[in-house]
Amino acid sequence: MKLVKDKIFSTVFLSHFAVDLLNGQRSALFVYLAVVLGLSNSQLGLFSMAFSLIPALLQPIFGHFSDRGGFAWAIAGGTLWIGFFFSVGLFIPGMLGLAFYIIASLGSGAFHPAATMQATLVGRSRVQGRETTSSSFFFLAGQMGIFAGPLIGGILLQYSGRLGILWLSSFTILVGLFGVLRLRGKDVQWEQQPIQEEQAAHRPTRKIMWLAFALLATSQSWAKQNTLIYLPKYLSDLGKTPEVYGPLSAIFIGAGALGMLSGGIFADRFGKRRTAATMLGMAVLPMALMPTFAESNWLYLIVPVAGFFAGSTHSIIVVLAQRYIPGGMARSSGLILGYIFATSSIGVLLSGILADHLGLQSVFLFSSGLIGLAAVMALTLERN
Repeated sequence: MKLVKDKIFSTVFLSHFAVDLLNGQRSALFVYLAVVLGLSNSQLGLFSMAFSLIPALLQPIFGHFSDRGGFAWAIAGGTLWIGFFFSVGLFIPGMLGLAFYIIASLGSGAFHPAATMQATLVGRSRVQGRETTSSSFFFLAGQMGIFAGPLIGGILLQYSGRLGILWLSSFTILVGLFGVLRLRGKDVQWEQQPIQEEQAAHRPTRKIMWLAFALLATSQSWAKQNTLIYLPKYLSDLGKTPEVYGPLSAIFIGAGALGMLSGGIFADRFGKRRTAATMLGMAVLPMALMPTFAESNWLYLIVPVAGFFAGSTHSIIVVLAQRYIPGGMARSSGLILGYIFATSSIGVLLSGILADHLGLQSVFLFSSGLIGLAAVMALTLERN
């Protein structure tokens, strides 16, 4: 209830939902436009990658300026930016309209580092040190937006065409204006919280910790993205229809969001290391069993279990990065979020090559191994 009542947290929560409501249009509006414009699969993939990768790579830069110039402009301004330019793109036909969607995505890049930092600080300073819990609720808002975006967008496209998406972009603009009013002069100030001083004296240990943390972040996100991309493809190759693998993908995303929320709460109560290692370890078996039960109703149990435990550590990783990476917290948030996205995107490409040579079943076994590696790497984290 303290989080709900906090003006900063409630604003960044709502703003995160609105921003990712538009980010979620990649699987609705963009596919619709690809058909209308006659784009090839490779052109669609290139455009979708640009929409998400460009702002991700710019997040550390946006975070750096947020640390220096305040956060209200990045949070409220980023929300207004993506809503406004997304709306402009809806009115412009042809390839030029697609360019405006990419311009709009820069608002997402500005928003996420500053908002992530503020969400963490609210939990740390105002809700009895519940930094991972507040971070988890913040990321839950984004997952809700990504989940609801294509569902609502698909209905609007069906009955109103692409201009129907104006309802979503207009909502985002209103949320941005709301943020301008609520956040002016209300930044939560941060203090760098480095890892324990006695560990800093041991350089080899410090280097091992950095390597283990990087492997943890990469392995967890890579395994999750493998499942999101290749589970529908595997089921489609088995003759399953979209009405089967579509809901299963949504179930995996929804379960991952609940797992992330639970992981954040458990981390604040039982410690980040213990929570991350235990919950990731619980994801190893269900990840490996997906192809075995692909044509059984048991899959409807295995998929949410895998999603719940595989998604449990996202907020833990981000909060630890804010402590481990020197400098401003917004820049640290941008660095870790950009790193996670970039490495998982490259990883999914490598997994596709693996699938072409050894079959899609090998991807699920490999993903299970990645989750196991992430669980082991979590054991190297501090006791906190």
